Amino acid sequence: DVHNGRWGVFNDVLYLDLGNSKSGTRDFTLGNTSLPAGVSANLDFDLKGLIWTVAGEYRLATNNPAHTIDLLAGARYFDLKQTLDYAISGTGSDPLIGKSGTLEVNGDVWDGIIGVKGRYAFGQNRQWYVPYYLDVGTGQSDLTWQAAAGIGYVYSWGELNAMWRYLDYNFESGKAVESMTFNGPMFGATFRW
Repeated sequence: DVHNGRWGVFNDVLYLDLGNSKSGTRDFTLGNTSLPAGVSANLDFDLKGLIWTVAGEYRLATNNPAHTIDLLAGARYFDLKQTLDYAISGTGSDPLIGKSGTLEVNGDVWDGIIGVKGRYAFGQNRQWYVPYYLDVGTGQSDLTWQAAAGIGYVYSWGELNAMWRYLDYNFESGKAVESMTFNGPMFGATFRW
């Protein structure tokens, strides 16, 4: 986040590399059909993604010096790759037994966004503050939105904050991925010079 007077630029990059493995599981379906008795699978799932948000900002004038509000407009890019490796085993003569392979879904989307971000300071010297962020957009996805809020503290050298972030995507129905949601804590530091 860089500001010069009332104008500024906001940049945020989120990289994802998640995965999980299950051995001998029966906790999945093929289509809408459960696995037959005596059949299980070994599954390896991997998700990699890059989410990049960039926006221009304009700081609104407020009558309260403890409260800042920035309007923002920009774009969000989302690049996603999901991979599932599977191997089906079991006893009996089911035709699924011995099947293995890899399923892969990938793609990227660009969306325009508009939003607001700011902070409200409080305390004797306004050393505590509540940061907040909200944006909404559309483009190649049907709808994307992001919200975050938390608490921060100002030191002589800069600031530390902790926030909870929620990011949601809705894509066209009938696609391999129709919706995706990420949420969790994030921690930040600001250095001033």
